[in-house]
Amino acid sequence: MADSIMIQGTMSNVGKSFLTAALCRIFKQDGFRTAPFKSQNMALNSYVTAEGMEIGRAQALQAEAAGIEPTALMNPILLKPTTDVGSQVIVNGKVRGNMRAVEYFRRKKELIPDIMAAYETLSAAHDIIVIEGAGSPVELNLKADDIVNMGLAKLVSSPVLLVGDIDRGGVFAQLMGTLNLLENDERDMVKGLVVNQFRGDISLFQDGIDILERLSEKPVVGVVPYTQCDIEDEDSLSRKLNDSSADGIIDIAVVHLPKISNFTDVDVFRQYQGVSVRFVSSPSRLGDPDLIIIPGTKSTISDMEWMRNSGMENTVKSAVQRGVPIFGICGGYQIMGRKISDPLGSESGGEIDGMGLLDIETVFSGEKRQTRISGKFCNIGGFFSCLSGADFYGYEIHMGRTNSTEQHLTDCGGSVRGDVVGCYVHGIFDSAQVSGALVKRLFEAKNLTFNGTVTDRRQYRDKQLDILADTVRKSLDMELIYRILREGI
Repeated sequence: MADSIMIQGTMSNVGKSFLTAALCRIFKQDGFRTAPFKSQNMALNSYVTAEGMEIGRAQALQAEAAGIEPTALMNPILLKPTTDVGSQVIVNGKVRGNMRAVEYFRRKKELIPDIMAAYETLSAAHDIIVIEGAGSPVELNLKADDIVNMGLAKLVSSPVLLVGDIDRGGVFAQLMGTLNLLENDERDMVKGLVVNQFRGDISLFQDGIDILERLSEKPVVGVVPYTQCDIEDEDSLSRKLNDSSADGIIDIAVVHLPKISNFTDVDVFRQYQGVSVRFVSSPSRLGDPDLIIIPGTKSTISDMEWMRNSGMENTVKSAVQRGVPIFGICGGYQIMGRKISDPLGSESGGEIDGMGLLDIETVFSGEKRQTRISGKFCNIGGFFSCLSGADFYGYEIHMGRTNSTEQHLTDCGGSVRGDVVGCYVHGIFDSAQVSGALVKRLFEAKNLTFNGTVTDRRQYRDKQLDILADTVRKSLDMELIYRILREGI
């Protein structure tokens, strides 16, 4: 069986996912067969494996860092919030059903056999498992039924590294408060502390390291600097979702839907010099962008209601009338149609008129489509004619089925009406042919020439993972980490 090490954090968004990815890449570089594992993930950013199973996107990225194909074994439970009090529950990559939070918490220990079967299968085939926790391990009202932090660490006998984010302030309170709220046996499982996201001269923090080691009686395994690398987030707390200003020559505005999913679909544009990507949460902030993208959502009808009630629908329509091109993906594609119906309550139930930008109608069913996909763009006109014949790849995750009278966008479906297009394919911009052609077209529309580099997203991401791993390797005491792996708990 594999050795393991678990990354737990003092709170959400302290860098657990990134550090897990970094360690996966470091161990891979050092010649070890390595795999990531997260027993339970709550995220609206998901990914479809080669077998058609749905997992958290962070685990897919971590598998990529480890140089292996993502599988459902790496994330046996995925929760996708559909309302403020309920989620779609995905077990071993397939939908188990929708549950209210109170029902899931009552039943989640029933899923321990699924978790252990996945972990043991993964462990048997690898040398090292890097486990990611979730949120904080000391949510005291939830600890009794924990299956993702200390509860899991005990089940698989894994040593733990505890991570705090100094950039958010209060790192001493974060780390010491967490340790003090752990039970004695849990505190013993914590073999080291990591201070993440340090800005400035790390040598000036030596007193801080000494204080932490004295108070905690734990070694500080490392202080990781704030790292400038473009790695995908999956957390809804991602700083990329901030309603930032348009500071590029090209301004891409992404509608920040309340239940936004797979917002990483637009990350590819951030790698292009002169292009800015803004997530816009209010009509007054839309401005006059060069391109509007309506992304995916886990609750299409309620987000369409938000579009209408907030005034975003009319603001986007006005921009389209002025000639601003618009691209909808998955739920965003559905929102752009005439009508959306959910007769079985697959998401939130009911029906609603869409924006009417495309002559399509979507009906939700109980069956979820989960598949990898690739193909070519059709020969199309209008602003997006630059994409005609371009190869794309990606994946589909959706409950709805859409009937369209419009011209197909790709040989796999989708719809086109002038400068308004949409499809179901997440990751459709990742191909260099697609993103490169679109960026060049956006520059041409301003009578400018794009002279930058065009790179496939997968190749670009691989380089960024190397940058991340290099930074983390230099920042952590890897000799101590390997000793922790060997000695266990």
